Amino acid sequence: MARKDALLRLHSSLVAKRDALRKQLLMELEDSTSSDHLGGDLADAALDDSQNEMHSQLAAFESRELEQIERALQLLKTGKYGQCEVCGEPIPIARLKALPYATVCIDCRQRQERRTDRGEGFSENWESLYEYEGRLSDRDLTFRDLDVPVD
Repeated sequence: MARKDALLRLHSSLVAKRDALRKQLLMELEDSTSSDHLGGDLADAALDDSQNEMHSQLAAFESRELEQIERALQLLKTGKYGQCEVCGEPIPIARLKALPYATVCIDCRQRQERRTDRGEGFSENWESLYEYEGRLSDRDLTFRDLDVPVD
């Protein structure tokens, strides 16, 4: 019964955090649309651009967190919240208190990180599309590749 009570408290905490994030994102959206700076010099414009970029990155972070919270709330509705998606064992309440939208237990998470560190399984490739296309096009050119009329 103690686990069920803890999960109910976590549900309340998730709902409160979700509502706060929604309100924060709405306020940031309103601020960004109303912050069109009229007048001022280049320094003011640069400062505004820098602040807009910072707010944009913060909003992206908050949006990802909001998605994770909403997913956790959906798992609560289906009765799968607090259950490790890898091994199926219950995630300890202490972990859920620290990270309420955790979907894997600590042991499974550590195994995933070790596999990624060793190069096994999925690892992110942060190469940009520009770099990827540039690498693909790096080849020796021949005269046939050049569309230049020869006299």
